Amino acid sequence: MKILILNGPNLNLLGVREKSIYGADSFNTFFEKISQKYSDIDLAYFQSNIEGEIIDKLHATGFDYDGIILNAGGYTHTSVAIADAIAAIDTPVIEVHISNIYAREDFRHKSLLSKNCVGIISGLGLNGYETALLYFVNQK
Repeated sequence: MKILILNGPNLNLLGVREKSIYGADSFNTFFEKISQKYSDIDLAYFQSNIEGEIIDKLHATGFDYDGIILNAGGYTHTSVAIADAIAAIDTPVIEVHISNIYAREDFRHKSLLSKNCVGIISGLGLNGYETALLYFVNQK
């Protein structure tokens, strides 16, 4: 089984930025832990602050991976292009948000991506990624 975790802008700063919202752990530390815990899964990770690179990664993996776990960060609320890229690929995508986007500013309540995703997980911290991973594992 091949699963990609794809993170968007500013998520490279996890563990450093706004710890009260996003927690104190870096994503790399978290990724190492779940990679070890689920060593039988081919887990890949990619992060970019650039919209086009996120789209390129969706195109590159969206036809031969079993699942994509996507936290598009702020692009969730603004990117028609990422929404279109999700619609264009075969691989199912789960949208993940570390914080509860519905408990934050009004503009964060609208996702342009959700309609093209299998589901959305919001507000479970980094555990949301593992929850999404377990969804894909249980589909096999």
